[in-house]
Amino acid sequence: MSNSTVTHWSSLSHKLSEVLDFSGHIAPVEKHPGSLLEGFSGVQVSTLAVNEGLLVAGGFQGELIGKDLEGCNIKFCARTTLSDNAITNAIDIHRSTSLRITVSNNDCGVREYDMERFQLLNHYRYNWPVNHTSVSPDKKLLAVVGDDRDALLVDSRNGKVTSTLVGHLDYSFATAWHPDSRTFATGNQDKTCRIWDTRNLSTSLAVLRGNIGAIRCIRYSSDGRFLVFSEPADFVHVYSVAADYKKRQEIDFFGEVSGITLSPDDESLFVGVCDRVYASLLQYRMIHAFDYLDSYV
Repeated sequence: MSNSTVTHWSSLSHKLSEVLDFSGHIAPVEKHPGSLLEGFSGVQVSTLAVNEGLLVAGGFQGELIGKDLEGCNIKFCARTTLSDNAITNAIDIHRSTSLRITVSNNDCGVREYDMERFQLLNHYRYNWPVNHTSVSPDKKLLAVVGDDRDALLVDSRNGKVTSTLVGHLDYSFATAWHPDSRTFATGNQDKTCRIWDTRNLSTSLAVLRGNIGAIRCIRYSSDGRFLVFSEPADFVHVYSVAADYKKRQEIDFFGEVSGITLSPDDESLFVGVCDRVYASLLQYRMIHAFDYLDSYV
């Protein structure tokens, strides 16, 4: 995302191509119940997710816009809420019995949509604005965090809280699941990323510390060997899961971090820098020498 445009970057050809321009009017080409055929104008994008050929953008007024990246069509436009506090904070695209998205909003709601019928399936309400929700790989649990010290572990079938996670000192902004569906991470404004094990939630498994600010984005590698998280600016941290989070690499650069992601094969780490002067997309490649020395440089 840059200014009002979503752009696709090919790491193979090193070429940029425009995917979606939010500066003008956007409307769906397909009719679905609940989809706003009139579309939106001048959407301010607050979050973005891409998976399984689907791009979904969320806006500051509760907007949801979905685009089929293969067919290049706007599939749907919807509004999660008409509340004044409607910011779409996070979107998680995942596949259960069908392709679905889980949306976290500032109105204290978590909503699940079916992306094949484009219909709202579930709407769960909590006591504070929800900043991030992620679905476990086995689709049984949700990790939910927001404007509260405690994180929640939630039954994905009914939205009921199964566990309250105590340990953070401030509000949380990020969650991520290990591929084994047992371990997950939460990122907080107290400058820590805590690791939790669903088999014993009385205390966190590990506390990983940042340098200057809130932990706003967390990613596990698809093979589960690495955990990566970013701070608001200047620092990205890579931890070895195999070494019980005791070995790490710190990536230090200059600029505000807009997000991080790993390539599907885990060979590349991408860091978005939204600094006005040094705006860029950084790509780091994994070096292979010896298994016990694998790291990102």
